[in-house]
Amino acid sequence: MSRKYKFHNKEGLYFISFAVVYWIDVFVRDCYFDIIMRSLDYGRKNKGMELYAYCVMTSHMHMMFRAASGNASDLLRDFKTYTSKRLQEEIVNNHQESRREWMVWT
Repeated sequence: MSRKYKFHNKEGLYFISFAVVYWIDVFVRDCYFDIIMRSLDYGRKNKGMELYAYCVMTSHMHMMFRAASGNASDLLRDFKTYTSKRLQEEIVNNHQESRREWMVWT
């Protein structure tokens, strides 16, 4: 089964969900939640993400969005790539993170 999202209607509104690997409760800490929020905001303001609804849970998130550019796959790829890299950096550099060793594989 393909792990890539398939967006067949370029103008479509999509509901998607994605989870942290092993469903780790990452977003219980504000600093990690803030990364998600800043990424969503950047996508809205700079990448043409039309965000209709979202819900960030402790280990996953749901959102309804549309890509103004018509390329939802690229938009989602960029969002997930950027956000995951920022989250990993924050976890590694957060000296108060007691779960760091098993949360990030280097």
